[in-house]
Amino acid sequence: DVQLVESGGGSVQVGGSLRLSCPVSEFVGSVRCMGWFRQAPGKEREGVAGIDITGDIPYYDPDVKGRFTISLDKVDNTLNLQLNSLKSDDTAMYYCAVATHPSELLCRSKWRRNDFFAHWGQGTQVTVS
Repeated sequence: DVQLVESGGGSVQVGGSLRLSCPVSEFVGSVRCMGWFRQAPGKEREGVAGIDITGDIPYYDPDVKGRFTISLDKVDNTLNLQLNSLKSDDTAMYYCAVATHPSELLCRSKWRRNDFFAHWGQGTQVTVS
């Protein structure tokens, strides 16, 4: 099983920015849907952003829309999440994920679901204070 590895987490002040990265070269060309999730202490893991990489179509949770940007860098095959205007509520472990379903409809409708994704990383901590 391919293990994803996130990087870029850290501690920042409210209003600050971070850029999370996740190499996905093993999957580019064979999958369609990728995403970023987060899990705060005592809470369930939730989807914050997804992307249909065939058309570069992003999806966002309303709480992060306008502040976070998901993208696939097709030069180095890295899934990125730019986090701007960070709030204390954004504090969580952040995970990248890859789904194996090839359907555009499923990516659009299920990108927020944990059980839609087959491959996960170990997470990178983001702390905002």
